[in-house]
Amino acid sequence: MGDVPAARRRGDRRIEGLNGTDPRLDAVVVGAGPNGLAAAITLARAGRSVEVLEAAAEPGGGSRSAELTLPGFVHDVCSSVQPLGIASPFFRGLDLADRGLAWVHPDAPLAHPLDDGRVAFLERSVERTAAGLGRDRRRWQLLFGPIVDDVERLLPAILGPVVRAPRHPIALARFGLPALLPASTLASRWFRDDPARALFAGIAAHSMVALDRPLSASFALVLGMLGQSVGWPLARGGSGQLTKALVAELEANGGQVRVDARVASEADLPPAAATVLDVTPRQALAIAGSRMSRRDRFAARRFRYGPGVFKVDWALDGPIPWRSAEVARAGTVHLGGRLDELVASEAAVAAGREPERPFVLLVQPTLFDPSRAPAGRHIGWAYCHVPAGSAVDMTDRIEAQVERFAPGFRDRILGRRTVGPAELEAYDANYVGGDINGGIADIRQLILRPWPSLDPYRLGSDLWICSSSTPPGGGVHGMSGWHAAQSVLAHS
Repeated sequence: MGDVPAARRRGDRRIEGLNGTDPRLDAVVVGAGPNGLAAAITLARAGRSVEVLEAAAEPGGGSRSAELTLPGFVHDVCSSVQPLGIASPFFRGLDLADRGLAWVHPDAPLAHPLDDGRVAFLERSVERTAAGLGRDRRRWQLLFGPIVDDVERLLPAILGPVVRAPRHPIALARFGLPALLPASTLASRWFRDDPARALFAGIAAHSMVALDRPLSASFALVLGMLGQSVGWPLARGGSGQLTKALVAELEANGGQVRVDARVASEADLPPAAATVLDVTPRQALAIAGSRMSRRDRFAARRFRYGPGVFKVDWALDGPIPWRSAEVARAGTVHLGGRLDELVASEAAVAAGREPERPFVLLVQPTLFDPSRAPAGRHIGWAYCHVPAGSAVDMTDRIEAQVERFAPGFRDRILGRRTVGPAELEAYDANYVGGDINGGIADIRQLILRPWPSLDPYRLGSDLWICSSSTPPGGGVHGMSGWHAAQSVLAHS
């Protein structure tokens, strides 16, 4: 088997590679995002020889950190808050603390301020969240109490293919029935007052799907369940620290990452028994379309991408001056007002328009991790949803929403960096049109992702896909990579 170490061989049998030759590698993974690294780690821990090819100068995909505004201010390039990271069964199966990863928990995962001065908080328990929601206290407990109690039963089902017999059908039914509803319907009909309605709808808006669409409530249920069980933590020092820990784990198991190794076509791939693509269907077609069936090629061309995002990073001379000082307890802040305003913002994006008053997701890491900025200074970032490929500069609209709830915010800005859909796609080809979720997660592509298949990760006899275009979708969890690797192992 060429230069594959003996300890990495699968017994004494030959592994047929492309063109009937003995490949140098058991597997090559294209893309060193969290899912690609998860696939590679899983295969390496099973004794397979693995190499990861990454087009960029460093691994990580959306999980990278860099000084984007001013020297000494460390920002997360894309992903920042990691509820799925700390909850992921795959990550929990690794001892990443030994690889240098430490989680930082804000006092409250999330705050949603309203114009009348009230603030709804997602706390790290159902009881504490409900206690702040006035007359919706009991209704919040009834909705979230059972699923938070069932979190360990639900996670394997939620973080895997939907079309699979559930191990805990009763627990899944308790989650699944309200999850089928549009978030706007559940929020308006179940809750009685603005704080609970806005809090729920803002969490649902992470879906990047219009809030009046079926299944949009499922995102609020999942992320709310996680916030009230495991929290919404940040990686100390930035999301790049998670990537460093995963690369260290891979290398400790004999795998390797090769950077500046762009794969544009099959000619760029080294010989391997299995190829695993941490890319979206568009890139999979370009790289290895000839190895896909006619049916899968047709389905890949019909795969639909979702809205994009416009993001602003700030270097600040002090903390954000919230009108309601208690907002500073939260690591994540949702800015957008009441339920009707959130619905209108996301509906505009779905209709192909940039909202005048966008729903803004804001994170202020240095309140809880001061290592990311010079002493006394802070960082913050925010993004809003925009139509795919939008070229509109949303900086003023985003900062107006921050000023609305934090008067004097603009006076704190020392430096800023903005990126829209085009820049995001240039940064990572998987962000097609600025879509950071690997494809729209509407009712069809959430249930049958990326398309109807009993094994949604397998594209051919020696070809797999493991990106967020596969179940369970977007987020830093590594589970798409883990599931894809399990499919590789089952077929080799």
